Parts: sequence; structure tokens; C-alpha cells
Amino acid sequence: RVASFGCFFMCNYSFTQMSFGGGMVVISVLNQKGGSGKTTIATHLSRAFQLVGYDVLLIDSDPQGSARDWAAVRDEQSVPVVGIDRPTIERDIKAVSHKDLIVIDGAPQAADLAISAIKSSHLVLIPVQPSPYDIWAASDLVELVKQRIEMTDGRLKAAFVVSRAIKNTKIGAEIQAALEGYGLPVLASRITQSVAYPSTAATGTTVLDAEPNSNAAQEIRDLAAEVLEVLN
Repeated sequence: RVASFGCFFMCNYSFTQMSFGGGMVVISVLNQKGGSGKTTIATHLSRAFQLVGYDVLLIDSDPQGSARDWAAVRDEQSVPVVGIDRPTIERDIKAVSHKDLIVIDGAPQAADLAISAIKSSHLVLIPVQPSPYDIWAASDLVELVKQRIEMTDGRLKAAFVVSRAIKNTKIGAEIQAALEGYGLPVLASRITQSVAYPSTAATGTTVLDAEPNSNAAQEIRDLAAEVLEVLN
């Protein structure tokens, strides 16, 4: 079981303890298939780390600009969001190297943008819905990620996140084995199908702010904690 989110910080986990030279950490949330929950995970992870004191920037690399639209709903948006929707992310990102952490919301159906995001990253999270079609559709991205892992001698980390899962369903239980067949780890934390996510997105906020005691908010805290565990 993943430790509570608070424990990770009370126990003095910090980005300076990670094996990246104490510098900025970059997490990409990628899946070339639309509807996988990338923007939901990217916005919520950004806010989760910000709430515990990290200086976070969310980069929207999707030309459709979903994360930018989310940010624009609120006049006083707490999570800073910038758009870099061209395949120069690994170069452009150097201009914001003073941040503790950058989260990249990936673009669907754009291999050049995915490659650029992968090159920029310390960790690639691949959200996948529990359906055979979504599992099959992940194969091309997994190949790109594995090529980069090999090129960096394993310095790049990657993992699947089960997203938009429906509780107590058979396919939800079977997805673990199916994804493990790709040879990448599958995080224990899962993001379930909940009206709380689109409801808070419509107001430019997150479940952590609007419904901090909800199951959805706990899912996000668990995911954030597990992400730190992978990176550390």
C-alpha cells in the first residue's frame, strides 16, 4: 500500500534527494489516444505538489489547449500554465529551469510532440483506460518510451496509471496483467470514473480544493505520493 501523501513530506522526502542532481524534475503525462484522462491527471498532480509547497509549472503541449482552457476559467488561477505545442519542448523548457517541478500535459496523435516531451522528462506517466482498445493503442507510445529508456541507460522512468476506472468491474481487475505485458510498471494508485473531476474542471479548480475529503481527492494524493516514490 502506498504511504499517505503527508508522510512523504513529513518524512523529509524532497526533490533534492532524487538522483537528478538536485535540479528541476519533469513529469510528462502522455498517451497518444484521446480521452485517457491526461489533462485531469496533469492538472491535479500539479496542484497536489503545489499545495505542499513546491514551485510547479504545468506545460500544455496539446494544440487543443485543454489545460490552458482549464486555467483560464478562473481569474485567480493558482497553477501557472503555459503552452508549448511544438516539438521543441526539451529546448524551450530550459528557460524555466528555476522551477522545482514541471508537469507536461501531452498531446494526442502527435508523435513529434510526444518524443519532445519524453526527451524532456525524468518520468513518463501513461494513463490508460481499462478497455482493450486503450490497452492496444498504448503500444506505439510504449515503444517510444522504451527507446528513450535504452538511450538514457535507464535514467528515464516510466509507469502506467489506470485512469477512469469503474470500481468493482472485471475489466478493472484484468488491466493490471494486460499492461504488465508491455514490460513497464503499473502504479498501484488508480483514478476512478467520478463526476467530481469534470465538475471541478468546469470551474477551473481541482477536487483537492473543492472536495478535499472526497475519495477522488484521496486518489490524487495517493498518486502524488506514489509518483514521489518512483522518482526517489
